[in-house]
This record gives sequence, C-alpha cells and structure tokens, in this order.
Amino acid sequence: MFDHESRYYPLENALWTYPDGETIAYKRRRLLPRPEGMQELARWKVEAGDRFDLVAARTLGDSQSYWRIADANRALDPLELETPGRTLIIPMPQPGDTGLGS
Repeated sequence: MFDHESRYYPLENALWTYPDGETIAYKRRRLLPRPEGMQELARWKVEAGDRFDLVAARTLGDSQSYWRIADANRALDPLELETPGRTLIIPMPQPGDTGLGS
C-alpha cells in the first residue's frame, strides 16, 4: 500500500469485510510517539515564509521528513509548524530511520 520508506509501511495490514462480502485492505492505526521521549537535535525559530518541508530539508536532510518535526511538536496539521515566532523542536533521527518518509 505504501512505499517501503513511508512511516506507514511497517504498520500491520488488516482486512475489513462488509456484510455483502466485499473486502478492503487498510493499515492499522499509527500511534504518535511521545515527544517527551524524543532526543532533541535542534530548535528552529519560525520566521515568515518558512515552510515545514524546507525546515525538514535544512535540519534533517530530507523534506519528506517534516512529519518527524510535526510528531515532536504535537502538530496534527503540519501547517501549524509554519506559524511565525513559533520555536520548533527538531528531533534526532531514531534507530532504523531511513531519513525518508511520507
């Protein structure tokens, strides 16, 4: 369902069968990590015009890793990361991270 570099790839696949017999595949829920348990790499003070994907590229080396920053800052909507004046916590990559994600 997802590319092998996606944050959803390692999640278990499941099946749902409707009463009429139609079956659909889906991924189990991804539980958000606790920010308190993440090691901090850096902090980033958001300025007007900063985009979350570019912040991820500059700090983590991959624009698709913006979701790691969203997780570390408890942002359900990545656009929250673009609020000028906000200080973002940039998390250290975790063991097994490819540095890529979607």
